[in-house]
Amino acid sequence: MRVDVRVSAEDDELRSLHQWLRTDADIRRSSSLSLQEQRPAPGQMGGLLDVIQLVTDNGWSAASFVVALAAWKRTRPQDPRIEIRRGDTVIVLTQCSEDEINRAIQALEGPAADEAPET
Repeated sequence: MRVDVRVSAEDDELRSLHQWLRTDADIRRSSSLSLQEQRPAPGQMGGLLDVIQLVTDNGWSAASFVVALAAWKRTRPQDPRIEIRRGDTVIVLTQCSEDEINRAIQALEGPAADEAPET
């Protein structure tokens, strides 16, 4: 399964979140993390960091992932908005309330909108 994470802040915040997730043993054990760049606009020298891409295996824990995102967000002075995309499913973490975290976990644990159910 592939999950993309965007942060409404500068590249440094995306790098900070990437490092934070890489230090989480559960996430590191069950997924591959990479920083992806968006294509440069005409006249730009290079791309900007745009997304953290997470590719997971069967042992992946959506709960551990969302809790790690919420914990990182609570350490940030700018209070960035985090967007999680899995296929056509988009989850946004703004306040990281218990309800918001639970909704994000449920959305990530269920089938993505563009995935066919397993038979």
